[in-house]
Amino acid sequence: MGTREMDRDLERLIPLSITDNASCSKSSSPSDSPAATAAVPAGNEALGKVIRSWAWKKFMTGCVILLPLAITFYITWWFIHLVDGFFSPIYIHLGMNIFGLGFLTSITFIFLVGVFMSSWVGASLLALGEWFIKKMPLMSYIYAASKQISAAISPDQTSQAFKEVAIVRHPRIGEYAIGFITSTIILRKTSGAEELCCVYVPTNHLYLGDIFLINSKDIMRPNLSVREGIEIVISGGMSIPKVLTIVDTQFILSPRVGKLTVPQV
Repeated sequence: MGTREMDRDLERLIPLSITDNASCSKSSSPSDSPAATAAVPAGNEALGKVIRSWAWKKFMTGCVILLPLAITFYITWWFIHLVDGFFSPIYIHLGMNIFGLGFLTSITFIFLVGVFMSSWVGASLLALGEWFIKKMPLMSYIYAASKQISAAISPDQTSQAFKEVAIVRHPRIGEYAIGFITSTIILRKTSGAEELCCVYVPTNHLYLGDIFLINSKDIMRPNLSVREGIEIVISGGMSIPKVLTIVDTQFILSPRVGKLTVPQV
């Protein structure tokens, strides 16, 4: 009896010990613990975020580099096609379908127009054409506005609309604005006459802006040409030099602005 009872006790103890050892081994395994199970997805998610951030930065770098090039080539290609379209139908009608031939013809035509209009005969014909355009109600305003813009960047100093680049205090003390001197006037007052400069301050690229009459002594003239001032305005200030030097007004004898004699009242 004693032996049978011992065998029964052993049969009861052996499965329990195996089950306990298996359960202990499973619970003691670090890979199957709740903390380890939660750490694996967190690590994968962090790695994914790093890869996505790196890929997004490289993609944006490529866009920043390629976007100006793409815009430049697209506008250049569009301009070539536009100019080429003026004379290319003539060559196509003659059986000469060569791309770029109309563009070269247009450039040559523009050059010849500039040469012809610089002569006395061309200037007379231009004045006659402007007289006809000014008689038309709507076209006169469009032509006048476009002529003023083109005259601003004209290489002819005698007909240049923008005389000099000016820096004025605007809109508050301590703030400055870049403008262009367009003319000089004399303001008559009871206390005397005052010389004022008409300064055009662009607010929307070049074709919209404000006009200010400012005393010539309160205008700062930097060492910038009119073309450089236009580039600064069009580029939104990105092409402005790092250092600007103000030229002393008493040494300025610019033929573009001229000096007016202030009459005594």
